[in-house]
Amino acid sequence: MPLPSTERILLGPGPSLIAPRVMRAMAAPVLSHLDPDFVPMLDEVRASLQRVFRADSKALTIATSGTGTSAMEAAVANAVAEGSRSVVIVTGYFGDRLAQIFERYGSTVRRVNVDWGRAVDPQRLRDELKREGADIVGFVHAETSTGVRNPVKELAAITREHGALSIVDMVTSLGGHEVDLAGWGVDIAYSCTQKCIGAPSGLAPIAVSGPARERLIPCRSFYLDLKLLEDYWAGRKYHHTMSSTLIYALREALLMVEEEGLAARQSRHERNHQALAAGIEAMGLSLLPPESERLWTLNAVRTPAGVDEAAVRRTLLTNYNIEVGAGLGPLAGKIWRVGLMGASSTPQTLLQFLAACEVALAAHGHSVPEGAGVAAASASLRSALVTA
Repeated sequence: MPLPSTERILLGPGPSLIAPRVMRAMAAPVLSHLDPDFVPMLDEVRASLQRVFRADSKALTIATSGTGTSAMEAAVANAVAEGSRSVVIVTGYFGDRLAQIFERYGSTVRRVNVDWGRAVDPQRLRDELKREGADIVGFVHAETSTGVRNPVKELAAITREHGALSIVDMVTSLGGHEVDLAGWGVDIAYSCTQKCIGAPSGLAPIAVSGPARERLIPCRSFYLDLKLLEDYWAGRKYHHTMSSTLIYALREALLMVEEEGLAARQSRHERNHQALAAGIEAMGLSLLPPESERLWTLNAVRTPAGVDEAAVRRTLLTNYNIEVGAGLGPLAGKIWRVGLMGASSTPQTLLQFLAACEVALAAHGHSVPEGAGVAAASASLRSALVTA
């Protein structure tokens, strides 16, 4: 088969669109993972990740080679001892995955199960820890399967009160929502490169706070051993063959994040989410989570009754070149997951989606008020510009 020649409009749960300057960075010559012209870039990436995570000055900030799940497993492998007691908050597919990895590393896991589409009430964690305590608490900031944003600041504070270590999934929030590891007292957090950061998949940022570094355990994985990885990233000792091309891309994407400014970038994601939500509601559709619990980066749109959601997605892809995601687990067939992350979070992309969605729905037997979605989203964007 020939290489793809069509530029998809990537509005799914990831990957998201990549800015041209990040793509150009990947065309630079390939260098060895220990080349003297390459390793200073590792220092730049470490420093930038520390700022983007807003981690403390003694934190370890690097990226594992692999997708976000590699950093998820690295967090667990370096912190969760066999026989430890863990509490994992499960508000969707990725909270469940985190609990499964805890279990694979020998921890006794108590799950705090929450209805998919709702954020956890922090009191439930407080009650669970009062009842029995725990060594580690795991939870997801931005639950990609449901479009839900969990209250990390409150959850981290409760975890600290009970002397437990917190592990937080920030795969769909880093670079799009407020993240403040030092201010919130988060111990370990991980993310990925292909969503709000705006680089290709293949690297996964991870941050371990200064105090939490003292609580890491001997890692049972060689490849994901954070101490060995630190020896490579900071000590220039061979561990594995890091992709220079992916580091070029991550470095450039992080430069763009910091040039835009974290506050401005978060405001952009919020503004475009609000416009999309206004358009969705004007079309007579709805989002799954309550407004106060919604992500700005991943929008879970309820599929209208009687509509074949897969057929609508196929029409969006084949007729309009727009990719959106399907629901997972109990939400399969019930929602579309529309990502507005990084370079995909623009007025152009959200307006294109709303216009195409209107036609695709009509093609499959569900008419919506003509032009209402685009008009409402445009009005929301105009209002945001006036008040900015």
